[in-house]
Amino acid sequence: MRHAEAFLEMLAAERGAARNTLSAYTADLADFARFAAQAGHPVHGADAATLSAYLATLDAQGLAARTAARRLSTLRQFHQFLAREGVRADDPTELLDAPRLPRLLPRPLAEAEVVRLIEAAASLPAGRGPVAAAAVELLYCSGLRASELVGLPVTALRPGAGEAPLIAVRGKGGKERLVPVSARARALAFAAHAGKTAPRKGAKPPRDKAQRFLFPARGATGHLTRQGLGLLLKEAALVAGIEPARVSPHVLRHSFASHLLGRGADLRSLQILLGHADIATTQIYTHVLEERLRALVREHHPLA
Repeated sequence: MRHAEAFLEMLAAERGAARNTLSAYTADLADFARFAAQAGHPVHGADAATLSAYLATLDAQGLAARTAARRLSTLRQFHQFLAREGVRADDPTELLDAPRLPRLLPRPLAEAEVVRLIEAAASLPAGRGPVAAAAVELLYCSGLRASELVGLPVTALRPGAGEAPLIAVRGKGGKERLVPVSARARALAFAAHAGKTAPRKGAKPPRDKAQRFLFPARGATGHLTRQGLGLLLKEAALVAGIEPARVSPHVLRHSFASHLLGRGADLRSLQILLGHADIATTQIYTHVLEERLRALVREHHPLA
């Protein structure tokens, strides 16, 4: 497995792959290595027939198409790495077909539901209200991913930077993009940070590491975790009278995108705001544009 380890080290060092991504790739390669070993091949020496048989096995097991597609992506990247490093002279994954993925349309919250969610978040007890309200407002007004939000440094939001300052967000693969946030979101975030870092009577002051983050916490990371963020949103959803299963950081990101398109934004601008490397990813929102065009014809065409 030394070649697999070298591949994972490259992902971490050169591409800045996140811990969760590396864990997924490790599991994918380990699963394929077991299958290849049964066929008499090391993980780096499988031929196209073995790879095809592996994908067929995943299908026979009833594995979700999206999971099978991710495993194929892992194997493609691994074999491309092997070819670049001269370990193999060929790439046996070149002619493999990816599983057909179902088209998953986002299910955004209604605009009124987002307002209720923000109000409910602010009302949470035991000091959770300011953090929850700031998190919901920032997620919805900027379309940030959960990992991007919890990892924001406190210096990302500078006071006095105008009504809609641009902040630098480090996204997937360590890429940075500029994202505008509202003055209200910035004010809520500062209030939440001040409340979390203010020393309580008899309590130890937060560590220096936690002081760096906009949403500090006393855990190993020094900031609010994605799991903690998800629980805050579920709690706010209950108070707002919204089914908790419908509310997550990803749903708020979808809501941000869908509501922007519904109000006239274009796909290219949305791609930049969401941090998508390929506009094909952003095109899952074309159903919003299609509905807007249908409404335009219904309302303005003389024969409608």
